[in-house]
Amino acid sequence: MKRLRLIHLSERNHREKVTVKKILTPIVLFAAMMPAALASPSPWDQPTQPLEHPVTMTVYRSPTCSCCGRWVSHLKKHGFTINVVESDSVDSVKQALGVPKSLQTCHTGVVEGYLVEGHVPAGEIKKMLLTKPKGAGLVVPGMPDGSPGMEKGKTRGCFTVYLFDKQGYGTPFSEYSGK
Repeated sequence: MKRLRLIHLSERNHREKVTVKKILTPIVLFAAMMPAALASPSPWDQPTQPLEHPVTMTVYRSPTCSCCGRWVSHLKKHGFTINVVESDSVDSVKQALGVPKSLQTCHTGVVEGYLVEGHVPAGEIKKMLLTKPKGAGLVVPGMPDGSPGMEKGKTRGCFTVYLFDKQGYGTPFSEYSGK
């Protein structure tokens, strides 16, 4: 078995330096570009309206749910400070917070007195905080493909964000058509 010996470039002549540089430069560039090439952009990476003041949201989630983690990352990218509380009994947390059973989904956020249930886009949360509508909070029912945290490509999914009350009644807040 042949052993390789690392030799400092100053011990070689200029021609060998150029040869090593020609070989290593494409490798270094390729390695530097790999993470960017592998990470396909989310359709939710577009900038949203800046927050008027620092906003902290507490998110209750299961420790084993990966889509919850992706949704939290989405919120952080859009300027929210997030306190994550992992729980093996998220349903009891939702009940204690007053999330109607019919609207419960994956994870629950609490921000400035509002509830945020499911894969609600950061821009809609910002809109709610600016307009301060009467209601308990926002919900995206179910776990629709293409919503923040549920991306499976470069297109947004078709879904509706609802403003809901404590009794579980909702009115459309925003519609997404998949574009």
